[in-house]
Amino acid sequence: MKIVIFGSGLIGSQVASKLGDAGHDVKALGRADGIDTTTGEGLFEAVTGADVVVDLTNSPSWSDDDVMAFFRDGTGHILAAEEKAGVGHHVILSIVGADRLSDSGYMRAKVAQEDLVKAGPIPYSIVRSTQFFEFIAGIADAGTVDGTVHATPAHLQPIASRDVVSHVAEVVTGPPLNGTVEIAGPEPLGIDELVRRLFSVTGDDRSVTPDPEAGYFGAKLDSAALTPTPGANAWIAPTTLDEWLASKA
Repeated sequence: MKIVIFGSGLIGSQVASKLGDAGHDVKALGRADGIDTTTGEGLFEAVTGADVVVDLTNSPSWSDDDVMAFFRDGTGHILAAEEKAGVGHHVILSIVGADRLSDSGYMRAKVAQEDLVKAGPIPYSIVRSTQFFEFIAGIADAGTVDGTVHATPAHLQPIASRDVVSHVAEVVTGPPLNGTVEIAGPEPLGIDELVRRLFSVTGDDRSVTPDPEAGYFGAKLDSAALTPTPGANAWIAPTTLDEWLASKA
């Protein structure tokens, strides 16, 4: 199977490696390869002959207008190139609960991306994932004021990136879902607890204060916002936070 991945970051590089090891013809492409999804540069040439295209791109800017333009324009250009080239399956990675956090410009942009894919001409699969364990450090940094991390006790149900990669690879090599699947880690945990447990392993001496108003990158959370949707039959990954922390210690 010939697979083209747009985006070669944390997830894209691992998906490419996993699919390549399984014997597929895989390319993970980014700007360094002459690809610009926001303008369409290089897209048709890249997807010609591909069976599946996986969009794992991410906006370089999180400002509301920039991120909306990135996902709206990029998705439109990729879908148009795929239609012209006769690609049979379009896969994207989105976020569990994106439609429940309308205060976040980033989440609104991801929902807009999903809507474009659903309305587009290519059979598709949308994988909605909870946040990655790898992002806990960034959440802590974003909430730090004068050496203290202000973190909400509202729950996430975070997942190891390697588990995300495993499930994305299964979806990529299967038939189009023409729908959405949710994936999540095994444990719902408060963000404040996540940060404390990370710090206990890394030795970070910042204090952590529970703060319900701290939210998540500008959006106020409750414990249902970024955990699997009731009735969605989410795939629950095997790796626990303690297991992931032990692997990083």
